[in-house]
Amino acid sequence: MAKMYYEVDADPSLVLGKKVLIIGYGSQGHAHALNLADSGVDVTVGLRENSPSTDKAKAAGLKVSTVAEAAKTADLIMFLSPDTVQKKIYEAEVAPQLRPGVAIAFAHGFNVRFGQIAAPADVDVIMIAPKGPGHLLRRTYQEGGGIPSLIAVEQDATGIAHSIALSYAHAIGSTKAGVLDTTFSEETETDLFGEQVVLCGGLASLVQAGFETLVEAGYQPESAYFECLHELKLIVDLLYEEGLSGMWFSVSETAEYGGLTRGPRIVTSETKTEMKKVLEEIQTGKFADEWIAENEAGQPHFNALRKQANDHPIEDVGRQLRAMMPFLSTGKPGIRDISGG
Repeated sequence: MAKMYYEVDADPSLVLGKKVLIIGYGSQGHAHALNLADSGVDVTVGLRENSPSTDKAKAAGLKVSTVAEAAKTADLIMFLSPDTVQKKIYEAEVAPQLRPGVAIAFAHGFNVRFGQIAAPADVDVIMIAPKGPGHLLRRTYQEGGGIPSLIAVEQDATGIAHSIALSYAHAIGSTKAGVLDTTFSEETETDLFGEQVVLCGGLASLVQAGFETLVEAGYQPESAYFECLHELKLIVDLLYEEGLSGMWFSVSETAEYGGLTRGPRIVTSETKTEMKKVLEEIQTGKFADEWIAENEAGQPHFNALRKQANDHPIEDVGRQLRAMMPFLSTGKPGIRDISGG
């Protein structure tokens, strides 16, 4: 079993004694910065000049600076900008300012795991990865709680890198819920696998295929949408709150029997074989090389895939039906801020 850390295991003074630079003010950036500040940490938000996030951060009472200027005196530098821009920011604005003993930190290990960012030997390289979106990290902190985080150490120049990561996790509220050890490789590879095979890629493809099957059989697109997409939230909520066994207990026996007998006919041994191929592409760096090359080329294939997904008939039906249900989006914050500062 993985070791769990809680408040009693952390030394809050470690991060309280540091100047922390948060790069980016998107979903994670705003939550980390505000939680740290409310915990008494000296925080500066690093943004590009004329960033639309500058006014938001200042209005929240936070100090704002360019990354290069703040990096000159920062003791801990947390990268919370999108993966695709972190290398450029590091090379242009952070690396020239690094001093021995500084810690650079990440909430996702992609750029370190795949060699896009390689820090000098005299700095710590750590990870603090909350397992939830930024608005939830912020809200639970304000309510006196927290969400779990993973922490990892890729490079321990100071000898206390792990303790620094745990202290940071304490300051954002995660030790109230529990903090687990991982590695940069494990976090990155499992995160990419989960996104591609289950949470985003697999799920989206399953929903589209189910919708298409019903519509092609002559059923109303609206009925297909409700059955294959809309009601998915009911099941996901059950899974989130009670696990697989709790979900099976909560649905009808008809649904349980049908799911247990027919589900394995959809996700077959061939599907699992393909999953293993996807995992191998992640582990070997093939996916990373592909994604890096795609960004260097200006994302032409990615944009074509986005358009293809947006043009799928399920999207037109969904927009029309969701317009009838304004309660779905009332008061809900966006999960992703693609600007990242």
